[in-house]
Amino acid sequence: MSSNSSPTSRPVKTTGLHVGEIVPGVKKVDPILIADQVTRTFGGLQAVNVEHLEVPRNAITALIGPNGAGKTTLFNLLTGFDKPNTGTWNFDGKSLGGVPAFKVARMGQVRTFQLTKALGLLTVLENMKLGATGQTGEGIFSSLVKPLWRKQEEDLEVKAMDLLRRFKLDTKRDDYAASLSGGQRKLLEMARALMSDPKLVMLDEPMAGVNPALTQSLLDHILALKDEGMTVLFVEHDMQMVRHIADWVVVMAEGRVVAEGPPDTVMEDPAVIDAYLGSHQDVDLGVVTGRIAGEDSAAAEELLAEIEDERLAAGAEPEEERK
Repeated sequence: MSSNSSPTSRPVKTTGLHVGEIVPGVKKVDPILIADQVTRTFGGLQAVNVEHLEVPRNAITALIGPNGAGKTTLFNLLTGFDKPNTGTWNFDGKSLGGVPAFKVARMGQVRTFQLTKALGLLTVLENMKLGATGQTGEGIFSSLVKPLWRKQEEDLEVKAMDLLRRFKLDTKRDDYAASLSGGQRKLLEMARALMSDPKLVMLDEPMAGVNPALTQSLLDHILALKDEGMTVLFVEHDMQMVRHIADWVVVMAEGRVVAEGPPDTVMEDPAVIDAYLGSHQDVDLGVVTGRIAGEDSAAAEELLAEIEDERLAAGAEPEEERK
Protein backbone atom coordinates (compact mmCIF):
# COMPACT_ATOMS: atom_id res chain seq x y z
CA MET A 1 0.00 0.00 0.00
CA SER A 2 1.36 3.42 -0.88
CA SER A 3 2.48 5.64 1.95
CA ASN A 4 0.15 8.47 0.96
CA SER A 5 -2.99 6.39 1.02
CA SER A 6 -4.69 4.73 3.95
CA PRO A 7 -7.18 1.88 3.99
CA THR A 8 -10.84 2.44 4.57
CA SER A 9 -11.50 2.49 8.30
CA ARG A 10 -14.68 2.16 10.27
CA PRO A 11 -15.52 1.52 13.93
CA VAL A 12 -14.62 -2.11 14.62
CA LYS A 13 -17.19 -3.90 16.75
CA THR A 14 -15.75 -6.90 18.56
CA THR A 15 -18.12 -6.96 21.53
CA GLY A 16 -19.91 -10.28 21.69
CA LEU A 17 -17.62 -12.23 19.36
CA HIS A 18 -15.95 -14.36 22.05
CA VAL A 19 -16.80 -16.08 25.33
CA GLY A 20 -14.48 -15.77 28.32
CA GLU A 21 -10.79 -14.85 28.44
CA ILE A 22 -9.10 -14.14 25.12
CA VAL A 23 -6.55 -16.91 24.63
CA PRO A 24 -5.57 -18.99 21.56
CA GLY A 25 -8.58 -21.13 20.69
CA VAL A 26 -11.07 -18.98 22.61
CA LYS A 27 -14.68 -19.98 22.04
CA LYS A 28 -16.88 -17.70 19.94
CA VAL A 29 -20.48 -16.73 20.57
CA ASP A 30 -21.61 -17.86 17.11
CA PRO A 31 -18.79 -19.64 15.22
CA ILE A 32 -19.31 -20.50 11.57
CA LEU A 33 -16.14 -22.59 11.33
CA ILE A 34 -14.65 -24.82 14.06
CA ALA A 35 -11.41 -26.82 13.79
CA ASP A 36 -10.02 -29.30 16.32
CA GLN A 37 -6.60 -31.00 16.47
CA VAL A 38 -5.84 -30.30 12.81
CA THR A 39 -2.30 -31.30 11.83
CA ARG A 40 -0.43 -31.57 8.54
CA THR A 41 3.09 -32.91 8.20
CA PHE A 42 5.37 -32.79 5.17
CA GLY A 43 8.18 -35.25 5.74
CA GLY A 44 9.71 -34.23 9.06
CA LEU A 45 8.14 -30.76 9.05
CA GLN A 46 4.87 -30.18 10.86
CA ALA A 47 3.37 -27.34 8.83
CA VAL A 48 0.09 -27.11 10.78
CA ASN A 49 -0.70 -28.03 14.37
CA VAL A 50 -3.92 -26.24 15.34
CA GLU A 51 -5.44 -27.50 18.58
CA HIS A 52 -8.67 -25.48 18.42
CA LEU A 53 -9.84 -22.59 16.28
CA GLU A 54 -13.21 -20.92 15.87
CA VAL A 55 -14.08 -18.29 13.26
CA PRO A 56 -16.86 -15.87 14.33
CA ARG A 57 -19.87 -15.51 12.06
CA ASN A 58 -20.58 -12.25 10.20
CA ALA A 59 -17.19 -10.78 11.07
CA ILE A 60 -13.93 -10.10 9.25
CA THR A 61 -11.15 -12.29 10.65
CA ALA A 62 -7.52 -11.80 9.62
CA LEU A 63 -5.05 -14.69 9.71
CA ILE A 64 -1.54 -13.31 10.07
CA GLY A 65 1.95 -14.61 10.79
CA PRO A 66 5.47 -14.80 9.33
CA ASN A 67 6.22 -16.63 6.09
CA GLY A 68 6.11 -20.39 6.65
CA ALA A 69 3.69 -20.10 9.58
CA GLY A 70 1.21 -22.49 7.89
CA LYS A 71 -1.53 -20.03 6.96
CA THR A 72 -2.07 -21.14 3.37
CA THR A 73 -1.68 -24.80 4.32
CA LEU A 74 -4.46 -24.35 6.88
CA PHE A 75 -6.59 -22.70 4.18
CA ASN A 76 -5.99 -25.69 1.91
CA LEU A 77 -7.00 -28.13 4.63
CA LEU A 78 -10.18 -26.30 5.61
CA THR A 79 -11.34 -25.98 1.99
CA GLY A 80 -10.62 -29.55 0.86
CA PHE A 81 -7.59 -28.79 -1.32
CA ASP A 82 -5.34 -30.85 0.95
CA LYS A 83 -5.81 -33.70 3.43
CA PRO A 84 -4.71 -33.45 7.08
CA ASN A 85 -2.87 -36.10 9.04
CA THR A 86 -5.31 -35.68 11.93
CA GLY A 87 -8.18 -33.46 12.92
CA THR A 88 -11.84 -32.63 12.52
CA TRP A 89 -13.53 -29.43 11.44
CA ASN A 90 -17.02 -28.32 10.56
CA PHE A 91 -18.61 -25.48 8.69
CA ASP A 92 -22.00 -24.14 9.74
CA GLY A 93 -22.58 -27.28 11.80
CA LYS A 94 -21.61 -29.73 9.03
CA SER A 95 -18.45 -31.82 9.08
CA LEU A 96 -16.00 -31.13 6.25
CA GLY A 97 -13.69 -34.07 6.91
CA GLY A 98 -13.04 -35.87 3.62
CA VAL A 99 -15.30 -33.52 1.65
CA PRO A 100 -13.72 -32.53 -1.71
CA ALA A 101 -13.14 -28.88 -2.53
CA PHE A 102 -15.98 -28.53 -5.06
CA LYS A 103 -18.52 -29.84 -2.54
CA VAL A 104 -17.17 -27.52 0.16
CA ALA A 105 -17.80 -24.61 -2.20
CA ARG A 106 -21.34 -25.80 -2.89
CA MET A 107 -21.98 -25.82 0.88
CA GLY A 108 -21.27 -22.08 0.98
CA GLN A 109 -17.56 -21.89 1.86
CA VAL A 110 -15.57 -20.45 -1.03
CA ARG A 111 -12.00 -19.24 -1.35
CA THR A 112 -9.67 -17.26 -3.56
CA PHE A 113 -5.97 -17.87 -4.09
CA GLN A 114 -2.81 -15.84 -3.69
CA LEU A 115 -2.04 -16.73 -7.30
CA THR A 116 -5.30 -16.18 -9.12
CA LYS A 117 -7.03 -19.11 -10.81
CA ALA A 118 -8.94 -17.33 -13.56
CA LEU A 119 -9.23 -19.35 -16.77
CA GLY A 120 -7.25 -17.19 -19.17
CA LEU A 121 -8.72 -18.51 -22.42
CA LEU A 122 -12.30 -17.86 -21.33
CA THR A 123 -13.86 -14.41 -21.28
CA VAL A 124 -14.50 -12.53 -18.08
CA LEU A 125 -18.23 -13.24 -18.35
CA GLU A 126 -17.63 -16.95 -18.98
CA ASN A 127 -15.41 -17.09 -15.90
CA MET A 128 -18.21 -15.56 -13.87
CA LYS A 129 -20.77 -18.09 -15.05
CA LEU A 130 -18.49 -20.92 -13.97
CA GLY A 131 -18.82 -19.73 -10.38
CA ALA A 132 -22.55 -20.44 -10.19
CA THR A 133 -23.70 -23.73 -8.66
CA GLY A 134 -26.62 -26.01 -9.51
CA GLN A 135 -26.65 -25.25 -13.22
CA THR A 136 -29.15 -27.44 -15.06
CA GLY A 137 -27.16 -27.25 -18.28
CA GLU A 138 -24.20 -29.03 -16.68
CA GLY A 139 -26.01 -32.36 -16.88
CA ILE A 140 -25.15 -34.60 -19.84
CA PHE A 141 -28.73 -35.16 -20.96
CA SER A 142 -30.34 -31.92 -19.76
CA SER A 143 -27.73 -29.93 -21.69
CA LEU A 144 -29.22 -31.35 -24.89
CA VAL A 145 -32.64 -29.83 -24.14
CA LYS A 146 -32.24 -26.07 -24.40
CA PRO A 147 -35.63 -25.10 -22.85
CA LEU A 148 -34.52 -26.79 -19.61
CA TRP A 149 -31.58 -24.47 -19.00
CA ARG A 150 -32.13 -21.38 -21.18
CA LYS A 151 -34.01 -19.32 -18.56
CA GLN A 152 -31.51 -20.18 -15.84
CA GLU A 153 -28.65 -19.22 -18.18
CA GLU A 154 -30.23 -15.82 -18.80
CA ASP A 155 -30.72 -15.23 -15.06
CA LEU A 156 -27.09 -16.17 -14.36
CA GLU A 157 -25.88 -13.72 -16.98
CA VAL A 158 -27.91 -10.93 -15.38
CA LYS A 159 -26.44 -11.81 -11.97
CA ALA A 160 -22.92 -11.98 -13.40
CA MET A 161 -23.24 -8.58 -15.06
CA ASP A 162 -24.56 -7.03 -11.83
CA LEU A 163 -21.47 -8.29 -10.01
CA LEU A 164 -19.13 -7.18 -12.79
CA ARG A 165 -20.59 -3.68 -12.62
CA ARG A 166 -20.13 -3.68 -8.87
CA PHE A 167 -16.47 -4.65 -9.28
CA LYS A 168 -16.05 -2.25 -12.24
CA LEU A 169 -15.26 -5.06 -14.66
CA ASP A 170 -18.39 -4.84 -16.81
CA THR A 171 -16.50 -3.20 -19.68
CA LYS A 172 -14.21 -6.26 -19.70
CA ARG A 173 -17.02 -8.79 -20.05
CA ASP A 174 -15.91 -10.01 -23.49
CA ASP A 175 -12.15 -9.75 -22.86
CA TYR A 176 -10.14 -12.88 -22.19
CA ALA A 177 -9.24 -13.22 -18.51
CA ALA A 178 -5.59 -13.55 -19.52
CA SER A 179 -5.62 -9.92 -20.66
CA LEU A 180 -6.53 -8.56 -17.22
CA SER A 181 -4.01 -6.99 -14.86
CA GLY A 182 -3.09 -8.73 -11.61
CA GLY A 183 -5.42 -6.52 -9.61
CA GLN A 184 -8.30 -7.02 -12.05
CA ARG A 185 -7.85 -10.79 -11.79
CA LYS A 186 -8.12 -10.49 -8.01
CA LEU A 187 -11.36 -8.57 -8.48
CA LEU A 188 -12.63 -11.15 -10.97
CA GLU A 189 -11.85 -14.02 -8.61
CA MET A 190 -13.66 -12.31 -5.75
CA ALA A 191 -16.65 -11.49 -7.96
CA ARG A 192 -16.78 -15.05 -9.28
CA ALA A 193 -16.80 -16.39 -5.71
CA LEU A 194 -19.98 -14.40 -5.04
CA MET A 195 -21.83 -16.14 -7.88
CA SER A 196 -22.50 -19.06 -5.50
CA ASP A 197 -23.99 -16.82 -2.76
CA PRO A 198 -21.48 -18.02 -0.12
CA LYS A 199 -21.75 -17.77 3.65
CA LEU A 200 -17.98 -17.75 4.24
CA VAL A 201 -15.44 -16.15 1.90
CA MET A 202 -11.78 -17.10 2.44
CA LEU A 203 -9.26 -14.79 0.79
CA ASP A 204 -5.62 -15.86 0.54
CA GLU A 205 -3.52 -12.67 0.46
CA PRO A 206 -6.04 -10.62 -1.56
CA MET A 207 -3.67 -7.64 -1.76
CA ALA A 208 -0.60 -9.54 -2.99
CA GLY A 209 0.67 -8.12 -6.28
CA VAL A 210 -2.14 -5.57 -6.52
CA ASN A 211 -1.46 -2.12 -7.94
CA PRO A 212 -1.95 0.52 -5.21
CA ALA A 213 -4.61 2.14 -7.39
CA LEU A 214 -6.84 -0.94 -6.92
CA THR A 215 -6.03 -1.58 -3.26
CA GLN A 216 -8.73 0.74 -1.92
CA SER A 217 -11.29 -0.85 -4.23
CA LEU A 218 -10.45 -4.33 -2.92
CA LEU A 219 -10.67 -3.15 0.67
CA ASP A 220 -14.09 -1.63 0.05
CA HIS A 221 -15.32 -4.87 -1.48
CA ILE A 222 -14.08 -6.91 1.50
CA LEU A 223 -15.91 -4.58 3.90
CA ALA A 224 -19.02 -4.82 1.71
CA LEU A 225 -19.07 -8.61 2.08
CA LYS A 226 -19.59 -8.27 5.83
CA ASP A 227 -22.25 -5.60 5.31
CA GLU A 228 -24.14 -8.11 3.15
CA GLY A 229 -24.13 -10.73 5.91
CA MET A 230 -21.16 -12.82 4.83
CA THR A 231 -18.23 -13.94 6.96
CA VAL A 232 -14.69 -13.20 5.78
CA LEU A 233 -11.46 -14.98 6.71
CA PHE A 234 -8.38 -13.61 4.99
CA VAL A 235 -4.59 -13.99 5.05
CA GLU A 236 -2.67 -10.73 4.96
CA HIS A 237 0.77 -9.27 5.76
CA ASP A 238 -0.11 -5.56 5.70
CA MET A 239 -0.63 -4.77 9.39
CA GLN A 240 -2.06 -1.32 8.68
CA MET A 241 -4.79 -2.86 6.57
CA VAL A 242 -5.47 -5.59 9.15
CA ARG A 243 -5.77 -3.04 11.94
CA HIS A 244 -8.32 -0.97 10.00
CA ILE A 245 -10.71 -3.57 8.60
CA ALA A 246 -10.44 -6.73 10.73
CA ASP A 247 -12.84 -7.39 13.63
CA TRP A 248 -10.73 -10.28 14.90
CA VAL A 249 -7.14 -11.39 14.31
CA VAL A 250 -5.64 -14.89 14.55
CA VAL A 251 -1.85 -15.17 14.67
CA MET A 252 0.02 -18.30 13.53
CA ALA A 253 3.70 -19.15 14.02
CA GLU A 254 5.39 -22.46 13.23
CA GLY A 255 2.03 -24.03 12.43
CA ARG A 256 0.34 -23.10 15.72
CA VAL A 257 -2.12 -20.43 16.77
CA VAL A 258 -0.09 -18.33 19.21
CA ALA A 259 -2.52 -15.46 19.78
CA GLU A 260 -5.89 -14.06 18.77
CA GLY A 261 -8.16 -11.19 19.62
CA PRO A 262 -9.16 -7.67 18.49
CA PRO A 263 -6.51 -6.03 16.24
CA ASP A 264 -5.21 -3.45 18.72
CA THR A 265 -4.90 -6.04 21.49
CA VAL A 266 -3.16 -8.59 19.29
CA MET A 267 -0.59 -6.11 17.99
CA GLU A 268 0.59 -5.52 21.56
CA ASP A 269 0.77 -9.22 22.49
CA PRO A 270 4.39 -10.23 23.33
CA ALA A 271 3.91 -13.56 21.54
CA VAL A 272 2.97 -11.71 18.35
CA ILE A 273 5.87 -9.28 18.60
CA ASP A 274 8.29 -12.18 19.09
CA ALA A 275 6.83 -14.51 16.46
CA TYR A 276 5.83 -11.98 13.81
CA LEU A 277 7.75 -8.73 14.14
CA GLY A 278 10.85 -10.25 15.68
CA SER A 279 11.38 -12.93 13.04
CA HIS A 280 10.96 -10.42 10.20
CA GLN A 281 13.37 -7.94 11.71
CA ASP A 282 16.02 -10.65 12.00
CA VAL A 283 15.76 -11.35 8.29
CA ASP A 284 15.74 -7.68 7.28
CA LEU A 285 18.72 -6.91 9.47
CA GLY A 286 20.96 -9.51 7.90
CA VAL A 287 19.95 -8.98 4.30
CA VAL A 288 19.74 -5.20 4.16
CA THR A 289 22.80 -4.28 6.22
CA GLY A 290 24.84 -6.99 4.54
CA ARG A 291 24.26 -5.39 1.16
CA ILE A 292 25.50 -1.94 2.14
CA ALA A 293 28.09 -2.68 4.81
CA GLY A 294 30.85 -3.33 2.30
CA GLU A 295 30.33 0.06 0.67
CA ASP A 296 29.48 2.23 3.65
CA SER A 297 29.89 0.83 7.15
CA ALA A 298 28.62 4.06 8.72
CA ALA A 299 25.38 3.80 6.73
CA ALA A 300 25.02 0.18 7.81
CA GLU A 301 25.41 1.12 11.47
CA GLU A 302 22.87 3.92 11.08
CA LEU A 303 20.36 1.58 9.45
CA LEU A 304 20.89 -1.01 12.17
CA ALA A 305 20.24 1.64 14.83
CA GLU A 306 17.02 2.74 13.10
CA ILE A 307 15.74 -0.82 12.89
CA GLU A 308 16.56 -1.41 16.57
CA ASP A 309 14.66 1.77 17.51
CA GLU A 310 11.62 0.52 15.55
CA ARG A 311 11.82 -2.87 17.29
CA LEU A 312 11.93 -1.25 20.72
CA ALA A 313 9.04 1.06 19.82
CA ALA A 314 7.02 -2.03 18.92
CA GLY A 315 7.78 -3.52 22.33
CA ALA A 316 10.40 -6.04 21.23
CA GLU A 317 13.23 -7.20 23.46
CA PRO A 318 16.56 -5.26 23.16
CA GLU A 319 18.96 -6.87 20.69
CA GLU A 320 21.69 -7.25 23.35
CA GLU A 321 19.42 -9.27 25.62
CA ARG A 322 18.16 -11.46 22.76
CA LYS A 323 21.75 -12.54 22.10
